[in-house]
Amino acid sequence: MRLTIIGSLSGNLSTATKIAMQSGAKVTHAQTIETALNELRNGQGADLIMIEDSFDIRELVERLEAEHIHVSVVACGSGENTRAAVEAIQAGAKEYIPLPPDPELIAAILTAVSRDQKAMIYRDPVMTKVIAMADQVANSDASILITGESGTGKEVMARHVHEQSARANKIFISVNCAAIPENLLESELFGHEKGAFTGALHRRIGKFEEANGGTLLLDEISEMDVRLQAKLLRALQERIIDRVGGNKPVPVDIRIIATSNRNLAEAVQEGTFREDLLYRLNVVNLTIPPLRERKEDIIALSTHFVEKYTEANGLDGKTLSEEAINALLQNEWQGNVRELENTIHRAVLLSNGNEISPDVIRPPEALTNLTNEPAAAAAATAEAVQQNLVGMTVAEVERDLILNTLDHCIGNRTHAANILGISIRTLRNKLKQYSDEGLEIPQPNETRSVAS
Repeated sequence: MRLTIIGSLSGNLSTATKIAMQSGAKVTHAQTIETALNELRNGQGADLIMIEDSFDIRELVERLEAEHIHVSVVACGSGENTRAAVEAIQAGAKEYIPLPPDPELIAAILTAVSRDQKAMIYRDPVMTKVIAMADQVANSDASILITGESGTGKEVMARHVHEQSARANKIFISVNCAAIPENLLESELFGHEKGAFTGALHRRIGKFEEANGGTLLLDEISEMDVRLQAKLLRALQERIIDRVGGNKPVPVDIRIIATSNRNLAEAVQEGTFREDLLYRLNVVNLTIPPLRERKEDIIALSTHFVEKYTEANGLDGKTLSEEAINALLQNEWQGNVRELENTIHRAVLLSNGNEISPDVIRPPEALTNLTNEPAAAAAATAEAVQQNLVGMTVAEVERDLILNTLDHCIGNRTHAANILGISIRTLRNKLKQYSDEGLEIPQPNETRSVAS
């Protein structure tokens, strides 16, 4: 975890720094927003920024977005200044930490940002063989291609390889090639010089340089434009990169891991993926089996997710009944681990008592027969996707998806953003837009009246 603190280190922030470091965070400090931005541009990466509420938080968030620097922002200030907390969240901060800092709160936020994705949870012999191969090749610098269906845990596997390698004490950087627009991905990966294109107001260090000495994960590599693939191939072969608009090659020392849920051999035949790049990436192939082919992992993962979401929602300890386990084992899990996690999350919210019954582990269409309790109604609204989408605009579909997901999460913004795969700031901006349009927005611990 890399934490950047913007503001004075006297008093409370100095204490916050010590707490963060005791939790294992690597902390850097900047006196101003401009100093912090310069450090980020120059490859001093951060997973989280903590900023005093006396600074212009909206300016920081907007400048980070304008320069396509992806990092969460947390504001902090006097616990008595309620208005400042509200304004900080409205400005785009993910959370607000009252000062003096509480050790448990800071530790919880650091844990939430890191998402506890480093630990591999497996029990099935099929998965054990894959892990054994991963461990065997981890210490080499060979490129690895991780393949498997969507939701099987390819990024988790990549992090595992990094943690088992000689680079474990170095940085791990992940870039989702499918989530970044084609015209921005080159700059994201290789960086750019000031004036390289319209809007390039400063030099920016790319992910290749930021990951120097560590591991770079290229997630969903199949979505990368063929032209950019040629530049990537050169970087892999020669271990040098060229910033956009630059004229001086930059040497890099990184280990490349790529993932894909597509058949890249077929993509080569279709002309959408370079054959020479596939050979360069696919030195070692780790294929993660779908969840339906590793039944014992379903039990291990389900138990883990029950504990995770029971604790996250402040509920009493819950366990899966034998009937519920059987219901889980019979599901095909087309969405794999991601689908299983969402199912368990919902089951934890809907279950009564300490034992989770099979009644709350049902196909989505069956949820409409549940009780009229708020949580059940929320899940029914979120999961009942049988409505006819013909005639709706993309914006209308997006709006309904966001609001239904928020109902499903009982108004919890953080959980909804995680399920939707968007930032908490993007979610809040969308909700403000819908509110301005006169729509009812679920509040924390609530659902919309129309949902019931």
